[in-house]
Amino acid sequence: MDIRQYLERKREEVDQYLQSVIPSAETMPTTLHESMRYSLFAGGKRVRPILAIAAAEAVGHAGKAVLPVASSLELIHTYSLIHDDLPAMDNDDFRRGKPTNHKVYGEAMAILAGDALLTMAFELCARANAEHSLDAARQVQLIRELAVGSGNLGMVGGQVLDIQAENKDIDLATLQSIHKHKTGMLIRAAVRMGAITAGAMPAQLDDLTFYAEQIGLAFQIADDVLNVTGTREELGKNPNTDAQRGKKTYPTFYGVEGAKQLAEECVTRANDRLASFGSKADPLRELARYITSRKN
Repeated sequence: MDIRQYLERKREEVDQYLQSVIPSAETMPTTLHESMRYSLFAGGKRVRPILAIAAAEAVGHAGKAVLPVASSLELIHTYSLIHDDLPAMDNDDFRRGKPTNHKVYGEAMAILAGDALLTMAFELCARANAEHSLDAARQVQLIRELAVGSGNLGMVGGQVLDIQAENKDIDLATLQSIHKHKTGMLIRAAVRMGAITAGAMPAQLDDLTFYAEQIGLAFQIADDVLNVTGTREELGKNPNTDAQRGKKTYPTFYGVEGAKQLAEECVTRANDRLASFGSKADPLRELARYITSRKN
């Protein structure tokens, strides 16, 4: 299959859905909605929503119920980027080739735009029930997956560990813990939420969870490598920021080539676990390969 065509087709589906549910920039309070839309529609690849859709397709067919569930993940991801870029966090000037949200709208509005995206994510999960008759038990399970993946035991917890590790001589186990939470848990949630929406059986959910954990690690390793090897044009932001902030990364421990090899091993283990799904899981297999070959 052509993964780039698949990614573009699914990205368009997600973007169309998001355009239909995110208030226009003319809706009061206008500056808040303009700020939300500025970051949400800044050109993201929609990897997390697409992983959710591909997982649902591997299990069976989730129908239109998967779109609000998948899109909730993009709202969480975008809010996290807005907050990550703030002066109190990573203090970045550019994101996806554009000035960061707080550079355009100010710090207070950027914080509030992130807050609004975060809370709206859970409303989208509720819409999966209201609009598409997803049963209540699965809806509760989905909301819990999103909360765990994004909260204190997931992405936010990982961000805390990441901040605390700056300019410290951390070991490899600490680095692995940081990225398991900061990056891996939301990717894990994405795959599991897609599978749950489609009614995955326990054994299927176990296999997809292992896949997600492996590609979550591969994704972070690829990010670490790109931070060293990428250009500002490719990344849409300044390169080498990890070293400037005193952060240890996978290339620190393994070197660039060793880190790339580690990522490839993760992809192999992930895809080996998809054997029982047959060709329905081809998008997941190609997404795993794409994660390690991307340039941004």
